[in-house]
Amino acid sequence: MAKWTPKHEAPEPLEGPIVATITGGTILWFVLFLVQIPFYNWFDDHGHLWWVWTCLAGAGLGLIGIWYVRGRDAALKRAAAAAETAADPQAE
Repeated sequence: MAKWTPKHEAPEPLEGPIVATITGGTILWFVLFLVQIPFYNWFDDHGHLWWVWTCLAGAGLGLIGIWYVRGRDAALKRAAAAAETAADPQAE
């Protein structure tokens, strides 16, 4: 079996409002969890209790994601500022 090699370079990653996107998704998961709580017994009776816990797990993992992307965003800004300072040492 031959090793696959790419024929072109990978495109640059898309950057956008990552922190806002992750925060919005986390809020959505938590709201879905809260909406399902009043129907907990119905979910339990029909064998769909995992739906409730999936929403809570999504909210919990989203909190980890918010922490991660905020740190990543801060690191990218520090790197851009350091590169700008290195390119123009007279700016200080």
